[in-house]
Amino acid sequence: MKVKISNSIIYLFGALGGLLFGYDTGIISGAILFIKQDLKLNSLTEGIVVSSILVGAMIGSAISGALSDSYGRRKIIMISAIIFCIGAIGTATAFSIGTLIVFRIVLGIAVGGASTLVPMYLSEIAPSESRGALSALNQLMITIGILLAYIVNYAYANTVGGWRWMLGFAFLPAFILLIGMIFLPESPIWLYKKGKESEARIILSQLRKNKDIEWEIDEMKKANTQEQGTLKDLVSTWTRPALIIGIGLAFLQQFIGCNTVLYYAPTIISEAGLGKSAAILGTIGIGTVFVLVTVISIWLIDKLGRKKLLLIGNVGMSLSLLMLWAMNSFLKSSSSYSAYATILFLASYILFFGATWGPVVWVMLGEIFPFSVRGIGIGISAVINWLSNLLVSLTFPMLLEKFGSSLFLFYALMGVIAYIFVHQKVIETKEKSLEEIEFDLRERFEKSIKSVELN
Repeated sequence: MKVKISNSIIYLFGALGGLLFGYDTGIISGAILFIKQDLKLNSLTEGIVVSSILVGAMIGSAISGALSDSYGRRKIIMISAIIFCIGAIGTATAFSIGTLIVFRIVLGIAVGGASTLVPMYLSEIAPSESRGALSALNQLMITIGILLAYIVNYAYANTVGGWRWMLGFAFLPAFILLIGMIFLPESPIWLYKKGKESEARIILSQLRKNKDIEWEIDEMKKANTQEQGTLKDLVSTWTRPALIIGIGLAFLQQFIGCNTVLYYAPTIISEAGLGKSAAILGTIGIGTVFVLVTVISIWLIDKLGRKKLLLIGNVGMSLSLLMLWAMNSFLKSSSSYSAYATILFLASYILFFGATWGPVVWVMLGEIFPFSVRGIGIGISAVINWLSNLLVSLTFPMLLEKFGSSLFLFYALMGVIAYIFVHQKVIETKEKSLEEIEFDLRERFEKSIKSVELN
């Protein structure tokens, strides 16, 4: 197979998968305001419609890795693109709650697959010196997808049946991704593992513009000889701290309230006193902040360090949520002030989340696990993340209806708990190679054994 497309185009189509991920998870924030009216949703069915995509995402995350190992990264990304197209058409044409939920789950399968496979594909075709930047590019495109969703929400806010156009618009980038992937190369690492060394060499030489590729081939040989770890290996004594960190970060990233803001920002602003169109317009500002601070995080993450950024984020997010509660509790008689204060502190929350917990958690999940259990470790952490996302998104409308703005006090408290967890359990991985991080885990375990023996 000959590669006739420039590397930048390859990376662009990889990033388009991230944009779809962001768009399809963010578009419901504005659409749900109008779906509630047309399909007569209550707080329970509203939560189910919003969170049903996450059920599919857990399925997609769980099966996409194994399928890509068998059939190739490129083919499964193409299948995900087809599922994106089906989900976009299905949700846009749904005329009942049940049909909408079913196609939201279908769409979620594609989202879960994209969230797992696109970064994997990019990292396997990218040269080592730019893998970090490309990982950050994927996260950046996710935030751009969310912002695009907010813009489309606003564009169709005053259109009859506008929510159908909002959901259906996702078909266009999904179709472009499908067509683009037809012309892209397969992962050379996957080809090598399948015994197709000659094809892997051809693709690598073309991707690297005829630079020396022998050292990469040697690395593939070494990786191919290492035994794959099992779940038993992952929970062994010396790797257990990495598993605790992975699951803890994945769980807390959701329970500090991030997706209540991303999915329900228009609902929160509308409840605070602004109209639906104005509420959606407010989220465009929030989405813009999200994109900009993600760019900033790319610059900060290797300067300040992962752990310090997480701690700073916890302080900023908890204070923002505390002020969000205060403004909505004490400015009820002045709804316009309450609404604008709500936008201000939602934007403040997004600023701290987007610069810290948003990108840093996913970077750390790729760093903390030893090589032999990295795949299964990231997989378990991802499923925990989607499950936590599901629980928060499903319960938020009912809890908001019951507790009002006091709910933000709960998320602020979770931010304090997250701060304690990071301070006590999370290790710093700044400026350390993956091998050094693995060595540190082994060294900590050996020191703890010696300490027990001495006592």
